[in-house]
Amino acid sequence: MSQPAVPDSSLPPDIGTPTDIDSPLEVESPVETPVKSPVGSPVDSIEDLVQQIPEAVLHLQQALFSGAPWHQALLEAVGLWTRPQETYQGRKYQYLIHGEALDWLCLAERLCCEMDGVIPEEEKEDLLFLGKLPEEVTEEVFRESIGATKHRAYLNYWYGVTVEEALQLATEEEVRKRYRAKGYPDSEDFVEEAFTHLYDATKSDLIKEFREAFHLTHRQQLALSDLKEFTYWLFKRRIDMWDPARVASDTRKGIRRLELLEETAISKADRAQV
Repeated sequence: MSQPAVPDSSLPPDIGTPTDIDSPLEVESPVETPVKSPVGSPVDSIEDLVQQIPEAVLHLQQALFSGAPWHQALLEAVGLWTRPQETYQGRKYQYLIHGEALDWLCLAERLCCEMDGVIPEEEKEDLLFLGKLPEEVTEEVFRESIGATKHRAYLNYWYGVTVEEALQLATEEEVRKRYRAKGYPDSEDFVEEAFTHLYDATKSDLIKEFREAFHLTHRQQLALSDLKEFTYWLFKRRIDMWDPARVASDTRKGIRRLELLEETAISKADRAQV
């Protein structure tokens, strides 16, 4: 299934309000997860080494060794994961956005590092690029495997980042279409107008405000994790700014555009396999 446990287009009554969660991941400083020690590296004891490995990774390895399907082992590991962020093999992974939105595919990518050779390459690409799990993983199985708290955090991310990005795209396309119909050439100003429509400020001004709010210097280039936080910050701004009816209408627009994007991506993937 693709985008597991995603709600349908009939939005819940409280759509637009991020769900409060009881910290699905422990708040801690970024850590460097150790890789396998090279021969000759000093290790105090096997017990010390094991304690440095996240419980979720140990469970993942044990489940795979016991013959569990990779997707079952992966989802159980997601349910056990406690770190909101970490640095692993020189790369920073940000799993929790604003303390309430779980980027589960980022975490899945990290856990895939522990499953080299276990996941068929095609299924791995479906997971990481399309958010697609094997068909036997139903929405209920996904929710039960990762737990209720993490599932709420997952929904926060789905609405606050995934759908919000699709809404921005749909609004930008509407602006471009309107100006092209009047004979205007393409322009990046259309992006600014789309953001003004959604958030009552241009994208440039919003980025400046975001940098100031999160103490990001203007010389510092925004990383992918920063951009996701920016999008979620915009989502919360939008729901605080407009009335519930408009919020729901705009969110449905984003969901419709997201569905079209997913259909196109799946169609391209199917054609590539022929």
